[in-house]
Amino acid sequence: MSPQPAPDLAEDKERETNVLIESAPESPVKAMEEGDGPGRQLSPVAWLRMLARELHWSFVLGVVATYGVSQGLGGGINRVASDYYWKDVQRVQPSVAQVYQGVTSIPWMVKPLWGLLTDVLPVAGYRRRPYFILAGFIGVIAMLIVSLHSKLHALFALLALMSGSASVAIADVTIDACVTENSILHPHLAADMITLNGFCSSVGGLIGFSISGFLVHAIGAQGALGLLTLPSALVILSGMLLKEVHTPNFPYGQAHKKFVEASGKMLAALKCPEVWRPCVYMYMSLALSVDIQEGMFYWYTDRKAGLSFHEGFIGFMFAVGSVGSLVGVILYQNILKDHPFRSLLFTSQLLLSLSGMLDLILVLRLNLKMGIPDYYFAAIDEGVSKMINRVKWMPLLVLSSKLCPTGIEGTFYALLMSIDNIGGLTGSWVGGLLLHLLRITRTEFKNLWAAIIIRNVMRLLPLALLFLVSNSDPNSTLLPSDMLNEDEDGEGNQMENIELTSLAVDRGSFPDKSPQECGNREGLDVEQDDDEVSLLHNKG
Repeated sequence: MSPQPAPDLAEDKERETNVLIESAPESPVKAMEEGDGPGRQLSPVAWLRMLARELHWSFVLGVVATYGVSQGLGGGINRVASDYYWKDVQRVQPSVAQVYQGVTSIPWMVKPLWGLLTDVLPVAGYRRRPYFILAGFIGVIAMLIVSLHSKLHALFALLALMSGSASVAIADVTIDACVTENSILHPHLAADMITLNGFCSSVGGLIGFSISGFLVHAIGAQGALGLLTLPSALVILSGMLLKEVHTPNFPYGQAHKKFVEASGKMLAALKCPEVWRPCVYMYMSLALSVDIQEGMFYWYTDRKAGLSFHEGFIGFMFAVGSVGSLVGVILYQNILKDHPFRSLLFTSQLLLSLSGMLDLILVLRLNLKMGIPDYYFAAIDEGVSKMINRVKWMPLLVLSSKLCPTGIEGTFYALLMSIDNIGGLTGSWVGGLLLHLLRITRTEFKNLWAAIIIRNVMRLLPLALLFLVSNSDPNSTLLPSDMLNEDEDGEGNQMENIELTSLAVDRGSFPDKSPQECGNREGLDVEQDDDEVSLLHNKG
């Protein structure tokens, strides 16, 4: 008997989708009749029970493990512990630490690659489980190396921390795929899933930042980084328990053909003025927003020339910044979301430059002349800065979602997020160069005021490029009609969109810092994911 040919890719994916739909839990209508469904105002416990029943408890566990524990709690601890690791263990200069922090974010810049792997390269018939497990093991090994090796060379320490960042990025893109796929199969629960994501990230980040300083003080930076093996272990467990349909005999050749076609569409889209002009602005606005955070951190913690902040207060200060980010999301969602892109970006960029003057007041100790203690002023500075950063970032996310051509929405959105991440990396490296040129070292900060002024002036430069951004509002269509029209084979496109789900929801980018520190991703995901899910729904 001749062997059976490999099934068509679309048919194979359609079969998997049908199995998922058939195995879905009871209908939401019946759940609502029983008083525990998505249409009712539920208590938090009842709401979680409803999600666990409708989407399966293993999915909810995956969200909590990835967004809440790995990115939120682990990101908060990593943000503070890694700063102290470079300062006290590796004893590098602030300019070098600034560059290193940018390097550790590189795995988030290739997030489309992780998404492609989870979609087109199943392992043993599973698309998601193996990548959760792989991500967890990478994280465990990387953090063990950093925590147990007392004299680890800086280069190997950098590689280990970058591997830890890759661990979080791979888990992130894998759970994003699950969220987006469930948003397609259970559209009535899309908003609930986005709320769950934001809630887990916010709570995890606040807890992580709140305890990070105390952990560093109690067990040292290496010990605190070693504790990050626990979130990675939880990711492994969630991958093992995840409910997923087994798909044997995956036709890899046809998948490769589809991605070659998608690459051609992306290249054609980038040549469109309506697309490349905003992309240039987004990159430049992030690249010119120079980051000198490591110089400020060294000054905060220096016992002679700085403010001598202890570890516990540093963690508290970053927690206040996390709250400021949430306030920025709330302001955008309730007041600013319908404003035109250009006017909102102008205002937020201008406020970002002005808010940088708070750092200058603190460095020059003018706050003491105002009668405001350093502790209070530093916490206020962090909260205000992160709030304005978030207000600036939100319209860029919405703008990115409006630039995605039909048929490749998920892939193209991930590409735009990668461009933004590269802009953030450029800003971090330029900041490191600035600290080096001004001779700001571990113990010398006399030129820190000059670095702050240069940074604030450079933050004004993107205002000259605002003509590249459309002055339309977020409810308008930005792309030409020919890029939004459906192809003749609508069903094929729908199947392709489902295949690219892991690229549709991006949590790997934001302006303040690299995502692994972001526990601070909290609120921005809500608005971002609403746009992305709506893209997939319109496509479907």
